[in-house]
Amino acid sequence: MEDRQTGTSVHRLSLNGRKKALVTGVKDVLSFDANEVLLETDMGILMLRGDDLHVNRLSLEKGEVDIEGHVDSMNYSDTGTLGTKEGSFFGRIFR
Repeated sequence: MEDRQTGTSVHRLSLNGRKKALVTGVKDVLSFDANEVLLETDMGILMLRGDDLHVNRLSLEKGEVDIEGHVDSMNYSDTGTLGTKEGSFFGRIFR
């Protein structure tokens, strides 16, 4: 999905019944396992946590990801501080 005016992808997050998530505007998949999916999106880093999570469809060309499983939480973090020691994403999580 692309914004015709700016030529950039549009970020959207859709969660159906805490079992199926569709995310657009995805730049990269940073990591994933059965309990956590970490995505870099146009709006920042998105972390989905839950149980039995599966990435069913991934298209970085279109910027789309489909995820199934039981979603417990979704959390955004700004990408501006990603990678710096003081404000690193993982540093803030594990304080």
